[in-house]
Amino acid sequence: MEYSEIMVRYGELSTKGKNKKDFIKQLGHNVRKALSKFDDLDVSAQHDRLHVTLNGADSTAVMARLKGVFGIENFSPSVKVEKDITAIKAAAIDMLKENYQPGMTFKINTRRQDKEFPYDTYQLNELLGDTLLDAFPDLVVKMKHPDLELRVEVRVNGVFLSGQTIHGAGGLPVGTGGKAVMMLSGGIDSPVASYYALRRGVKIDMVHFFSPPYTSEQALAKAKELTARLAGYSGGIQFIQVPFTKIQETIKEQVPEGYLMTVQRRLMLRLTAAIAEKRHAKGIFNGESLGQVASQTLESMAAINDVTSMPILRPLLSMDKTEIIKVAEDIDTYDLSILPYEDCCTIFTPPAPKTHPDLEKSRRFESFIDVEGLMKEALDGITVTEIRPGDNYLNQNEDVFAELL
Repeated sequence: MEYSEIMVRYGELSTKGKNKKDFIKQLGHNVRKALSKFDDLDVSAQHDRLHVTLNGADSTAVMARLKGVFGIENFSPSVKVEKDITAIKAAAIDMLKENYQPGMTFKINTRRQDKEFPYDTYQLNELLGDTLLDAFPDLVVKMKHPDLELRVEVRVNGVFLSGQTIHGAGGLPVGTGGKAVMMLSGGIDSPVASYYALRRGVKIDMVHFFSPPYTSEQALAKAKELTARLAGYSGGIQFIQVPFTKIQETIKEQVPEGYLMTVQRRLMLRLTAAIAEKRHAKGIFNGESLGQVASQTLESMAAINDVTSMPILRPLLSMDKTEIIKVAEDIDTYDLSILPYEDCCTIFTPPAPKTHPDLEKSRRFESFIDVEGLMKEALDGITVTEIRPGDNYLNQNEDVFAELL
């Protein structure tokens, strides 16, 4: 069936009271960004619904993109007909044919915004119900939890019918929860943490540390591809590439082996906090899970967090690896995350890193290096890329990724 529009229903937005209009405005903006590659679409965000007028666009592709936009509870593809009872009945029969199975249950759910329409809600429910029962004699009316609910909306500009309801991503529109930066490594955990940040309405910029020649173009392309997949939830994400080679080499030369990891991560957090402040972000997200690796003990976190007063947010803190992997599979980042790569967090890793580093020793060993000079050089060398949903960095690097596979 060729649909005329997608009717979008809000989720948590219905509880936002006086702020609801701001949430709806942000959701409309995010939907437009997510659908920006479709020509001639019209997005209208209203008080109780958001309408995407297709104007001939591929409804299946549009709905696939809408599934990933946070703030949408569910949506329905709809057909527009004239405000003529014969046309409405014919459209109802055509719509039921698409999903009809013998013995299925159904109900009609009518909303009449145009009070000038000659049939009220109950009359239209009865007329369409009788029409469908005549056309499909083995149908059964069921008011609670039917197999199919035919929704009919009578508006000023026509009558819209929909026969299916598709679940959306839920959550809050990205941008309504403030702005933060995300420390994206390219492994399994940080994309999942990014997903949870976005789901609560936080607009995130990705910070990725890149250490050539120790890390390759493969690792960088994979991090960008992960960002592109996550960008589907917000419409676009800024990817900030931070050169980290010189800092890692200096730390390896100047810092005792057991504290290499601690001091390295202190510098990463210092740089991330500086980027966050420059970009007016209010917090830092990462993919840490308590006790998962040596740097994720409470003592290590305390020694590393010491460098900034900015909030450090860890959505995965109490999750185990099995739970994290399940979410990664659900959001389609797992297969990409497990591709081989050279993570800058793993190079120069000592055989026995300190799992319970002393804070005062961490500060003293960090003082062995020129923190301010190294940070300035790294911040001067950052590269920022705007990454959109559907951007494909794997295809751009086919020769490189062929070596991995």
